[in-house]
Amino acid sequence: VAMAGTRSVMRAVRVFEFGGPEVLKLQSDVLVPVPKENQVLIKVHACGVNPVETYIRSGTYARKPALPYTPGSDVAGVIESVGEHVTAFKKGDRVFTLETLSGGYAEYAVAAANRVFPLPDKLDFRQGAAIGVPYFTAYRALFQKGCAKAGESVLVHGASGGVGLAACQIARACGLKVLGTAGTEEGMNVILRNGAHQAFNHRDPNYTERIKACTGPGGVDIIIEMLSNVNLDADLQLLSRAGRVMVVGCRGRIEINPRDTMSKESSIIGVSLFLATEEERRECATAVLDGIEAGWLKPVVGLEYPLEKVAKAHEDIICSSGARGKMVLLL
Repeated sequence: VAMAGTRSVMRAVRVFEFGGPEVLKLQSDVLVPVPKENQVLIKVHACGVNPVETYIRSGTYARKPALPYTPGSDVAGVIESVGEHVTAFKKGDRVFTLETLSGGYAEYAVAAANRVFPLPDKLDFRQGAAIGVPYFTAYRALFQKGCAKAGESVLVHGASGGVGLAACQIARACGLKVLGTAGTEEGMNVILRNGAHQAFNHRDPNYTERIKACTGPGGVDIIIEMLSNVNLDADLQLLSRAGRVMVVGCRGRIEINPRDTMSKESSIIGVSLFLATEEERRECATAVLDGIEAGWLKPVVGLEYPLEKVAKAHEDIICSSGARGKMVLLL
């Protein structure tokens, strides 16, 4: 960290205008933020890259941050300093975050202390950066919104990415029958190693028939859907009576026949971690920390990029042929 007068500066990615990946500018003279009361300053070792960050950057998302801003919410690193009234953390503690106030694609980030959690020694910083949004979203989709019960079946549609693998691990640990789809052989293997009982290739033209053969006439109770603009119509045919599709990801419009929901009294439910209450976030955090403790919560890290290659990371997370784990930036 270089000194600029009395305040130190850092490298951080800044967005000055909404647009394509090229609007992500790496700057080396950004002031290191100072934690206010109930906030902590984290020296960032790794930061997760989530699809939603590409939508926000492009300016097409419902939430638009004030420009300029630094993207990134899931960081893992070490507490550098704490603001007033912070008692849960001290300098040197290993932590991960659910969100940051100053942006995670940076050497240092400020976060509210209640959005920061201890990172156990059994996980490295790369894994720590793969916990926040993916695991909290998967838990919310399955239990807080999807009302999943042990013994039910869940289809994770697009299971080899960050949220998908989190959903497979959580669902398996909680006693559900887990089916997952991926677009590559490698992706299918990753899913099977992380909790899925069966994997299907969603590039195979007959894959929905195979899922039906697997679930039998009863259908599947819950579908965790990462690409609803492609799959929602077919999802409605796969559901059980009172089955529900949890819409976690969407990149456009789709036409469906609402009658398909009437014949089974099925539901289409949107999921947004952003709308979780403080109490719901605490419930997610408890489940996640318990999972790490028990040993079944093991984030799978996929592609890794240095901060200089952030534009490439944003391109790849949307355009790559098949995810396998959580994409992270390394600092």
